[in-house]
Amino acid sequence: MSEMEDFNPQIIEEFRANHGRVAAFGDAPMVILHTTGAKSGRERETPLVAQVEGDNLIVFGSKAGATTHPDWYHNLVAHPEVTVEYGDDSFAAQAVVLRGDDRETRLTAQIEVMPQFADY
Repeated sequence: MSEMEDFNPQIIEEFRANHGRVAAFGDAPMVILHTTGAKSGRERETPLVAQVEGDNLIVFGSKAGATTHPDWYHNLVAHPEVTVEYGDDSFAAQAVVLRGDDRETRLTAQIEVMPQFADY
């Protein structure tokens, strides 16, 4: 089991117990993204920092600066119908991969509030 696989259940438990807040991430908005495995077809849950833009929640497939996409990214590309937990709410959503200027605009905004994203 990877470090993240050990870490994620603890984050998810804290998120649900504290109405979407996780102490390790301070005031950063968090979501739990439910995806369908691209190969397995099984439901996966991934806690992520999000950017809130109106009614949109934007997550970043940075994988902490790795040169490959995280597994959840491949899952949502294969199955863009997702469920999102945000605060105490849970709802169905359609994932859209941002490209070009849209992607750069959102990433620049994220770097302004969380500078470590510039390293990713």
